[in-house]
Amino acid sequence: MQKRTVASPLLGLRCLKTAILCLFLAQAAVVVQAQVRILDTANESDVAIQQILDFGKGLERDRRWSDALTHYEGALRDNPGRPDIQQRLTVSRIHFDLARRYSDSSYLASLRTLNEEEALDLYSELLTKIYTHYFESPNWQRLVRRGTDNVIVALTDPVFADRHLPHASREHVVAFRHELSRFMDARQIRNRQEARTAVGSAGRLAAQRLRLRSSVVAMEYVCGATGALDDYSAFLTSAQLDDVYSQIEGNFVGLGIELQASEGNLLIVNVLSNSPAFRNDIRSGDRIIEVDGQPIRDVTTDQAADMLKGEEGSLVDLVLLSPNNETRRIRVRRQQVDVPSIEDVKMLDPEAGIGFMCLTSFQKTTSRDVDAALWELHRLGMRSLIIDVRNNPGGLLSASVEVADKFVQHGTVVATRGRSPREDFDYKAHSAGTWPVPLIVLVDGDSASASEIFAAAIRDHRRGIIVGQRSYGKGSVQGIFPLNYASAGIRLTTARFYSPSGHPISKVGVSPDVVVHHATGPANDTSPRLGTNSDDPVIAAGIQAARHQLATARRYKTDGVR
Repeated sequence: MQKRTVASPLLGLRCLKTAILCLFLAQAAVVVQAQVRILDTANESDVAIQQILDFGKGLERDRRWSDALTHYEGALRDNPGRPDIQQRLTVSRIHFDLARRYSDSSYLASLRTLNEEEALDLYSELLTKIYTHYFESPNWQRLVRRGTDNVIVALTDPVFADRHLPHASREHVVAFRHELSRFMDARQIRNRQEARTAVGSAGRLAAQRLRLRSSVVAMEYVCGATGALDDYSAFLTSAQLDDVYSQIEGNFVGLGIELQASEGNLLIVNVLSNSPAFRNDIRSGDRIIEVDGQPIRDVTTDQAADMLKGEEGSLVDLVLLSPNNETRRIRVRRQQVDVPSIEDVKMLDPEAGIGFMCLTSFQKTTSRDVDAALWELHRLGMRSLIIDVRNNPGGLLSASVEVADKFVQHGTVVATRGRSPREDFDYKAHSAGTWPVPLIVLVDGDSASASEIFAAAIRDHRRGIIVGQRSYGKGSVQGIFPLNYASAGIRLTTARFYSPSGHPISKVGVSPDVVVHHATGPANDTSPRLGTNSDDPVIAAGIQAARHQLATARRYKTDGVR
């Protein structure tokens, strides 16, 4: 051993050098191969992103802003943090919001009547509401920057340009966009007063360069300020504010139909019972192709929906296309319509005593509606209850607390936390009036806000079983604040809410105990919900869970007797 070791040090060194060299070369080859794979993956990713952007820009060229929004929102979920996708999403949202405002007669009326000083007063009032109630400290520079973006995008939008810039040349508009951007970027915006002063200067500059009314510019800064906050805060035109109040109250003046754009006309997806539409034999699946003599294909969806609105007692002439392609003309009188928050109250399994109700929204009447449904099901022999909140977008926080309180005996239902201490509150359940019936709650990706408060309270208190798919994840509270000018308002996020166990809902949602994949919720159907296993796999899973609950309860009761 010693001779061999001493006699061959050079051989050993050469072998070691050779081995090291071979190892180095082998490792280098691995590194090169790995780099090639990384580069290939990076190239594939770049190609995929470029395809996303190219497809989105095609939608933008066709001015399909709603589709562009949906496309970019989905792309950003799959590729979070991509500034190029975020930029196109922001531009598409500005175009989309502008198109909606300019198809809103109440907004156009405010543009005609507001002068520069009134528009700036409206802007100041809106900033004060943000400062007082928004759940985060506002970044004034960012709010003004978004307003500038609104103006710059609006100048290129035909809807805006045709109305306000009929004589401005393209060269003058392009030059002003660059000038406005430099002018506003050079300003320091540290408070509300500096924001108002800057917006006033921007309006006067637009008037000088393009003969654009300064009040019109100020209104773009109004809408831009709320657009810079979060996905749920928004400026509300007079008509939109009325719609919000109608949703809260659970009634409105109209025909009593729910619509969606489809193939150049309006598809009726739901007709409220005991509504003017229902009494005139208008049914789900019909399409509105003409309103008061004007074809729907010639106007935007929002403009068409606006044409259907009117004073109580007024008449509207419709041309309808039925699913079997029969055309009929009908005249409908607009009347007060009560919107139920509960639908489809019935026994799914009378023998087992499994009751069912679909909770479509949380409004002022919801607690009363739920009480009526519970007593009706009680008379029919209810021993277990399935509550469906799929496709329920939410509503009043107080209504969701009241409904949860009917099933949770004690403890916290939901907690809210905001920047202002007055937004911090723990909502508690009360033991009086609690229904002990075993509970199943059906949720999906469109169950949001108040629906998630209700589902999370049932889950955290182990009061029932959650079935379906993870909910939307809208864990924030909005307040509605009217403004003194233009009969407008603002919807502001004032707090975030947390489940009884302290878990946030925002971007997390409520996860079901029993997951059912690839299920279509009832709101996507134009036919009534039948509640059979073959019709709806989520209801089928809910029935199975309810039967298991009842069997377990009977077993425990029997064990107790023993």
